[in-house]
Amino acid sequence: MIAGVLLGPSLLGWLAPSVQKWLFPPQAMTIFFAVSQVGLSIYMFLVGLEFRRDLFLGKARSAAAVSLAGMVTPFLLGGAIGYVLLGQAGMFGDKVTTVEAILYMGASMCITAFPMLARIIYERGLSGTALGTLALAAGAIDDAAAWCILAVVLASFGGSWNVAALAIGGGIGYGILVLTVGRVLLARLGRTAEERGSVNSAMLAFTLTLVMLGSWFTDAVGIYAVFGAFILGVAMPRGTFATAVQQQVEPLTVVLLLPLFFTYSGLNTRLDMVDTPYLWMVSLIVLAAACLGKAGACYGAARLNGEDHKTSMAVGTLMNARGLMELIILNIGLQKGVIKPTLFSIMVVMAIATTLMASPIFEWLYGREARKQGLVGDAPLEG
Repeated sequence: MIAGVLLGPSLLGWLAPSVQKWLFPPQAMTIFFAVSQVGLSIYMFLVGLEFRRDLFLGKARSAAAVSLAGMVTPFLLGGAIGYVLLGQAGMFGDKVTTVEAILYMGASMCITAFPMLARIIYERGLSGTALGTLALAAGAIDDAAAWCILAVVLASFGGSWNVAALAIGGGIGYGILVLTVGRVLLARLGRTAEERGSVNSAMLAFTLTLVMLGSWFTDAVGIYAVFGAFILGVAMPRGTFATAVQQQVEPLTVVLLLPLFFTYSGLNTRLDMVDTPYLWMVSLIVLAAACLGKAGACYGAARLNGEDHKTSMAVGTLMNARGLMELIILNIGLQKGVIKPTLFSIMVVMAIATTLMASPIFEWLYGREARKQGLVGDAPLEG
């Protein structure tokens, strides 16, 4: 992501705009986006494949509490900021109402960088652990709710209420169908893999086709592609099937396809638009509210539900990252005229700052000591 920022309009585009346009012409960015989305969908499927359903049942109460706190508190703070900024010139579109400004800023502040969260959990060897499962479950709930709120905002701003109903109903329906009927039907793949002791090319191709279809469906209804892939991964059989698919798909996805997703994120970032002391002051206020509302609330909820101090701090830190999910919401708001470029840039600063601080703060608070104590392992492709 940092490489994308450096190669994008924020630095290279400022120093050598012709070179930047030559390296990344608009037509290439379209292809770049498509490939990065394929890689992201496959990666989130793998994350779902590693998701421990048994651990989730034991952490369901904590996950629900962390998710609720991580949504409500930043939503209220974001709504308050939206209410104040609505009266400032150059922040919101001319036709935006008070309710729309509050809902949009609330949704923008309460979202979590679900793919980034999954990547940090993977890199830190937390896949399949209680902490990793808790953070992933809470992050998935947060983001799904934020997208539903966004659908309501867009519907009220000039779209159709059918858009909001489709996003909410379609997302819930997909999840229920895949995790119940789909899980039973997919169990046959697991039995076949156990009998053969492996996963052949036909089974792998069928699985990846399902991943693309699931991603397409959730994207089409307005929830975003990663949720379709993740839920499908959760529903997949474990054992020989899961191990074989992971061994065949993970190396190419993690080494080549996934980095394209984060690079694309950086290439679409415009830090040069925050160029006055006043805007930087507003940016700092937004950043402080985002961190206090998300990290602080998630920490408090985890502690109240029996998690220890270090685990609660780790959960709060991980949930605080916004990442590309935030950038997507901001770009949609900008394209639809809900927000103007100035507010867009301020929110981008918050998204990048919370994303960049998540991994090093987590490592400082939890990672090193947890590895020494054997509480977490190494990532599968490390060491």
